[in-house]
Amino acid sequence: MWRLVPLIVLLAAPVRACDLALLLAVDVSGSVDAREYRIQMDGLAHGLRDGIVADALVEQRAQVALVQWTGSSRQRQTIPWTRITTYRDVLALADRVEADERVWRNYSTAIGEALIISRTAFAPVAHCLRKVIDVSGDGVSNEGVEPATQRPDLDHDGITVNAIAIETDQTDLTAYFFENLITGPGAFVVTAQGFEDYPEQIKRKLQRETTRQVTYFAE
Repeated sequence: MWRLVPLIVLLAAPVRACDLALLLAVDVSGSVDAREYRIQMDGLAHGLRDGIVADALVEQRAQVALVQWTGSSRQRQTIPWTRITTYRDVLALADRVEADERVWRNYSTAIGEALIISRTAFAPVAHCLRKVIDVSGDGVSNEGVEPATQRPDLDHDGITVNAIAIETDQTDLTAYFFENLITGPGAFVVTAQGFEDYPEQIKRKLQRETTRQVTYFAE
């Protein structure tokens, strides 16, 4: 006599996808001196080590990379995409950011071209659910293509651009970044009142953009 035996099928748990690809785009133009460059890199490293930021990066299986940018044809990805799955990964990335040597020193500010190389850099992490460029800068674009012209391509690729405006004169860089640079759902600008204020403001910025985004719909 045949007897029915329960068949248990074990399904492998799905591999967690990358929820966030974050590209740190650091201004190394001629207006940034050696001390100010060090403030930026140390500040970024400190922000990455922040508990809220580290938790968010690990939880979202983030991919993080860094681009140094300045004048036309002078933008380079100096830290490749780094997958974050543990707190040790975060600490190793922060150490690498601190040790990242400056590539250029005495060139102009080509923000539009920085956006172009940053957009193309997302090809290896196109599978990530959310893609964000974190742009730092202490001046308006004065060379190359205008940054606002890159918005259609960035929007098409689903890339959000946020910015930290390092205010060093009367330009009102924050307003310029709002009008010409940021794009995408929830895009924002954080203001640092000089380079000394950068470490605290970049930490706040990283907390805001790495935390998982929640959208509320009105009934």
